[in-house]
Amino acid sequence: MKILLLGKNGQVGWELQRSLAPLGDVLALDARSSDYCGDLNDLQGLAATVQRFAPNIVVNAAAYTAVDKAESEPDRALRVNAEAPAVLAAEALKLNALLVHYSTDYVFAGDGDMPWQETDPVGPLSVYGSTKLAGEQAIQASGCFHLIFRTSWVYAARGNNFAKTILRLAQERDSLNVIDDQFGTPTGADLLADVTAHAIRSMRQQPQLGGIYHLAAAGETTWYRYARFVLEQAQAAGIQLNVAPVSVGAIATAAYPTPAKRPGNSRLSTQKLQNAFSLRLPEWQAGVARMLIETLEK
Repeated sequence: MKILLLGKNGQVGWELQRSLAPLGDVLALDARSSDYCGDLNDLQGLAATVQRFAPNIVVNAAAYTAVDKAESEPDRALRVNAEAPAVLAAEALKLNALLVHYSTDYVFAGDGDMPWQETDPVGPLSVYGSTKLAGEQAIQASGCFHLIFRTSWVYAARGNNFAKTILRLAQERDSLNVIDDQFGTPTGADLLADVTAHAIRSMRQQPQLGGIYHLAAAGETTWYRYARFVLEQAQAAGIQLNVAPVSVGAIATAAYPTPAKRPGNSRLSTQKLQNAFSLRLPEWQAGVARMLIETLEK
């Protein structure tokens, strides 16, 4: 089986190189790849890559994820998040290949306090959310076999993430305030990659399982409580902090304005995914604690 992976050096793409390897021959690309085009800004090059490699599975882990910057670069965000997935879907259809794509809770309006289900009405608040929704819709309209995973608050031990930023700030500053009215679930890139591989195996046997799924760790928190958890773990590991966990201040979103509006409710119901693929998703604290151990040992 031949697998084309795009976005190999991103948080999820890096983990996918590991999880997809047992499934077949993986061609992993990023925007700088030379022999094949992995740049989602180059739509013609992207189509040529799929045609030339002729994969059985295309996994798109690349995206325009600069949420605030997208407000001033809507055309670029649309090209990467919507037009490129549309090209991949069209080429996948020609090859009868499976397209795996990642989306976001930002396709929803972010109101209320109930976990979003796959069938709930969408209503993105930002350019980023709108372009990710357009990508979903293009894939669905293409008629190709597809798996679309909406996720939220993604982190990984590799690269930058919220936890590392909080650790750094708690060591550099004398005070720290974190937003406490946005709710969601920190979700590890390793979990996304492992579930993706599991779902691909299942879908190869049962193509009817294709569609949109919500994929996130279990439980919920706020950025403030997430920060407190991170610092409590660091403190227990003997890390010196200028700001103790109990000293972190809780603030409202309104106190920290950004160009793009953030959803207050990023909770995702994963019941459909767990039922379809016979999975039990771990609590978010387990993954974050594991990531922190790896980070703190470096």
